[in-house]
Amino acid sequence: MRGWTRRLGAIGLALCVAVAPLAVAPAAASQAPAQTPFSELKPIAVLHVGKTADWVLVTPDAVWTGGTGPNAVHRIDPRTNLLAASIALPGEPCAGLATGFGALWVPLCGDKPGLAKVDLKTNRLVEVLPFGPAAEEGGVATTADSVWIVTDKQGGLARIDPTTGKLRQSVRLPAGSYNLQQGGGILYATQVEGAVLTLLNAATGALLATLPTGPHPRFLTVGGGFVWTLNQGDGTLTKISVRKRKVVATIALNTPGHGGDIAFHRGKVWTTMFKTPLSLTDASSDHLLHQWVGPGGDSLGVGHGAIWITDYRSGTIARIPLGEVGPASTPD
Repeated sequence: MRGWTRRLGAIGLALCVAVAPLAVAPAAASQAPAQTPFSELKPIAVLHVGKTADWVLVTPDAVWTGGTGPNAVHRIDPRTNLLAASIALPGEPCAGLATGFGALWVPLCGDKPGLAKVDLKTNRLVEVLPFGPAAEEGGVATTADSVWIVTDKQGGLARIDPTTGKLRQSVRLPAGSYNLQQGGGILYATQVEGAVLTLLNAATGALLATLPTGPHPRFLTVGGGFVWTLNQGDGTLTKISVRKRKVVATIALNTPGHGGDIAFHRGKVWTTMFKTPLSLTDASSDHLLHQWVGPGGDSLGVGHGAIWITDYRSGTIARIPLGEVGPASTPD
C-alpha cells in the first residue's frame, strides 16, 4: 500500500463484463473534523519487521504483515505482541493478503510473479502458484471454494482451486480493476483506473452489477451492510448499500493520493494514508469524526482490541489500543 511511485487453459467459463453508463455518485459532504498529531497516539507495542512494512491482516489468533528487506510475511502473536514467525518469500509481497483453506495467500511481485501459499499451522511456505498479480497494490480474496486474483491489466480474474492450485474459471472485469473483497456470497472488485465497483456472484462468477464510485477507487472493505471504497483520486469514501446495490453517501476525507488502506470495525470505518495516518468515520451518520495527521501510516487492520498500523518507510507495525483513540471506539 505504498504511496510512492512504483507503486491459461481453464476449466470453466470466460465472462466479459461490459460496463454500462452509470449514475453519478452523490457529491461528497464538506466536513471539518478535529485533527490532532498522529504522534500523540501511544502504541503499546512497535515491531520492526524490515526495511519496509506493508499489508496488515488480522485473524482470530494472529496479525500478519508483509515487508521488504527481507521479502517476507510476519506473524505476530497478539497475546504477547511478539513475532511468532517470519516466512521468507521468493518475491516482494506487493498486494493485500487473505486467509482461507488453512493458508495465508500472498501475491508476489518480482522477476517471477506468483501467489504464495503459507501453511497457517506450520508457518511454512508450501508453494508458489503461477498466478502473479496484475500490478502492485492489488489484492487476493477467498470465497467458499476458491481463491481469486486479478492477473492482468485488462481485468483478467483467475479463480483458483485452493487444493490443486489449478485454474477453475476465468472472468473478465473492467480493465484496471485490481483489488478484491468478498462478503455475503458476493465478490467485489474496484477499478482503480476508473470509477467503478463490480459485483460478481462468488458461486458462479456471473456479473451482478457495476456501480459508480469516486475517482480511482482502490482499497475496499465490507461491513455494516455496506461496501466502502477509499478513492485515491479525490480522497473520498464511497458508501454503497449491499441490499440496494446503490451508492448512498460520499464522504470527503480530503486524503487523495497513492497507497492507503481501509477497515471496518464495530460501526466505524478506519482509513490510512500518508500525511493522514488515521481517519475515523462513523458508519451510521457518515460523519468524519477525527483525523490524526503527520508522518506514518499506509496499511492497517483492526482487531484484538487495537488498531494495527504500519509505518511503511520505517518498516514497523504498531499496536494502538482502541481506547487510545477515544470513546468513539469500543474494544473487542
